[in-house]
Amino acid sequence: MQFIHPIQRATHRIGLYLDNLGEQHLTQGEAHILALLAESSPMTVAELHRGLAHKRSTLTSILDRLVERKLITRKVGESDRRTFVVSLTAPGRKVAGRVHAHLTELEKAVSRQVSGSAVKGFNTVVAALEEKAHSRGGE
Repeated sequence: MQFIHPIQRATHRIGLYLDNLGEQHLTQGEAHILALLAESSPMTVAELHRGLAHKRSTLTSILDRLVERKLITRKVGESDRRTFVVSLTAPGRKVAGRVHAHLTELEKAVSRQVSGSAVKGFNTVVAALEEKAHSRGGE
């Protein structure tokens, strides 16, 4: 497999890289949600789902853990009561900022190593994989 195994391996390595941040008990899924919220908080649950493509049940479980740890709040939307809006708390902003900075540092290091056309090609491949997996039964 020329795409799946390298992407899976890179994903695992990113998880190990996140472990080096030293945020106790922060899973890779939690870290990615916090990093996305660091860029765009508040977000609806639907926006988080679009941004990360977690199964809805997985996303709900991760959000529940982050609420328990007081890193985020999840409230019913004011304009649409069927929507939940997720926001970072003050402690959550600190953790999310550290996670975001850590991942940004990794991206910058990689960007210094690869050309713009390589990045464009990578993004094309990843988009095609995501689209095909989604159209063939992925949530």
